[in-house]
Amino acid sequence: MAKDHEFQIDPRSSLLQVPQGPFGVHYIVAAFALVFALWHVATNVFLNEPGLWQNAIHFAGFGFLAAVTISPWGSKANQTWAWIADFTYGLLIAAAALWVASAESGLYERSLAVTGQGWQFGAIDWAAGLLLIFAAIDLSRRVSGWVIPILVITSLCYILFLGSWLPGVFRSASLPVDDVLFRTLYNDEALFGILTTISVTNITLFMVFGGFLVVSGASNFVIELSKIIAGRIKGGAAFVAVLSSALTGTISGSAIANTASTGVITIPLMKSNGFRPQFAGGVEAASSTGGQLMPPIMGAGAFVMASYTSIPYGTIVAVSVVPAILYFLSVAAIVRIEAVKYDAGAEIDLTVDKGKLLSGGLVFILPLMVMIWMLLSGVTPSFAACWAILALVVTSWGTSLLARMTKNGMFKPVNMGPSRIAEALISGIRSAIMTAILLAAIGIMNNAIVTSGVGNGFSLMIAQWSQGSLALAIVLIAIASLVLGMGLPVTAAYIILAILTAPALAGLMADGVIVEQLVQGISDPSQSALFFLVDHPLAMQVSEGMSKAEAWSLIRAIPFEVAVTIRPVMVDPALQNTFLLTAHLIIFWLSQDSNVTPPVCLAAFVAAGIAGSRPMKTGFESWKIAKGLYIVPLLFAYTPLISGDLIEVLQIGFFALFGIYATNALIQWYAEGPIGWVTAPLLVLGAMGAYWPLALLANLLGAALILSVIIWTSRVQRTSVVQVAN
Repeated sequence: MAKDHEFQIDPRSSLLQVPQGPFGVHYIVAAFALVFALWHVATNVFLNEPGLWQNAIHFAGFGFLAAVTISPWGSKANQTWAWIADFTYGLLIAAAALWVASAESGLYERSLAVTGQGWQFGAIDWAAGLLLIFAAIDLSRRVSGWVIPILVITSLCYILFLGSWLPGVFRSASLPVDDVLFRTLYNDEALFGILTTISVTNITLFMVFGGFLVVSGASNFVIELSKIIAGRIKGGAAFVAVLSSALTGTISGSAIANTASTGVITIPLMKSNGFRPQFAGGVEAASSTGGQLMPPIMGAGAFVMASYTSIPYGTIVAVSVVPAILYFLSVAAIVRIEAVKYDAGAEIDLTVDKGKLLSGGLVFILPLMVMIWMLLSGVTPSFAACWAILALVVTSWGTSLLARMTKNGMFKPVNMGPSRIAEALISGIRSAIMTAILLAAIGIMNNAIVTSGVGNGFSLMIAQWSQGSLALAIVLIAIASLVLGMGLPVTAAYIILAILTAPALAGLMADGVIVEQLVQGISDPSQSALFFLVDHPLAMQVSEGMSKAEAWSLIRAIPFEVAVTIRPVMVDPALQNTFLLTAHLIIFWLSQDSNVTPPVCLAAFVAAGIAGSRPMKTGFESWKIAKGLYIVPLLFAYTPLISGDLIEVLQIGFFALFGIYATNALIQWYAEGPIGWVTAPLLVLGAMGAYWPLALLANLLGAALILSVIIWTSRVQRTSVVQVAN
């Protein structure tokens, strides 16, 4: 895949430039991208297009941009014929999308007039529909490789003919070609369905907002602020990487983009600070991966999660704050251990550029405050993003005016004039191309899953293999996320896994509640009668109570189709929503591991290129450093970290920090000094006590054991240093 004529923006010029094309076509592309970005703002604030039209325009625009900016022709991409071919292809995609939107009512009228003869597509309808399916497959290959296209083709084959050939729960009836085309184009879960709605109403606007933050100099502020916070700490350069990646994640929501942007600064800084090259790369990759977990943006996954769970985006952001902090502190803990172990992090100049700090500070803080305030007040994310963009532009004007009035030469804010605003708009649209194309393509696969019911079969498989064990189910999902992540962006991996496994995971959590009721005995006749459908000796004794082992035996005997009937009756709806959100958060976190887990870990490989270290070594380092991706999901599953009140959440989070430190110390076999076979068991016992949910005495004892190891190893380390010095 080549990107030889992907458009570029020259930040030093007021012109929006792209590589030269014939007849000035590169200026047309830049101008279209600018207008398209403005349309995204307008359609979410002022306009009121029908959903199908809005989604069709969205795909039409991004299909055109993907076709003309990501060329399949390689080194021939700059030739006139290649430009003409790409440009024509892009126009045909856009025309096909708009035709499909305009043809819906006519299709219904013709099909109703001749009932019983299928959908009455005309020749243009067939051509437009098939071109859109081909474009979704082709463009997704261009932006992310072959995995998504293969999955889309397989899913279409599944509902066309393949499902009728398969045995058991994966068997599905074959559908006529016209029915498959109609469902692919017009269903709520399809090409122009719910995933494309998420892209047009939320994701693209937040990426445009990210473009404004970058162009306005806010990213410079992030680096300088991190220097202030971490400059006086041993290993401060690595802490700069952790902090800057956490804050930059708010801007981009992409691990690879974070690594590439902040890594060119932080990785050389860490190396000069005495950290091993592969460790420096691993820290940046792990920290950048956490950027997608960091509120308030959290990458594209949070918007998808809000749509699938019907839980407000603001709620998802709010419950994600403490887990995100835990993740970044887990990275910081292993940085501290590494700094002590290898005596890194001393004698480095972390001089703060006050000009960058002051210039970028207001345009970073005030717009984010506006966004967070509006999200928490209940407005839609798209509306909050638009107001945050406006706040950023107004803030930049205000700071520029203040600089001129005070005549402070050090204070040099970026004035967001027309050229800068255009640059930010185009930058945001450019960064959104891959996500927009992938979400539309995954919509085709989503439609096949919903139409065939294969998602229920996959959930049943997870339930059977896990044998009612939540931990085993999480392990299976983690393995699946790793395999999928080898060929997919993490957002795509999350969506696919959420569709297939979230119901099963949420169901297992609900089963735990039902087990407790079975142990006590179910006195309500309407509830106990539900178990008469289960072929098990204990089914008739549910009103009498039973042991926990017997209850689990009964639960495992419940067929999947019966379980989905029993759970809504036996479990409170609010609690079911909590379980669904917890399941999605677990899957969302686990889907991030492909960035940092060998053999394919793109963020780590990008970091290795900057660090000059071996890619696989860097990958293993990043995998060790990012252990929070596995620890926090277990906290989601086994503690009320999501569902508890503020005091409970803070207690779990605070003591989990001790457990995380102990876990990292055991991985590194080092704390504040070397650990041995006496201190290691203390760390194990301490971690168990610290992780124990809402058991204050166990938490305090665990924290005390870990602190005692820290103090002891610190004294041992100081003693050995003195002895070496003497």
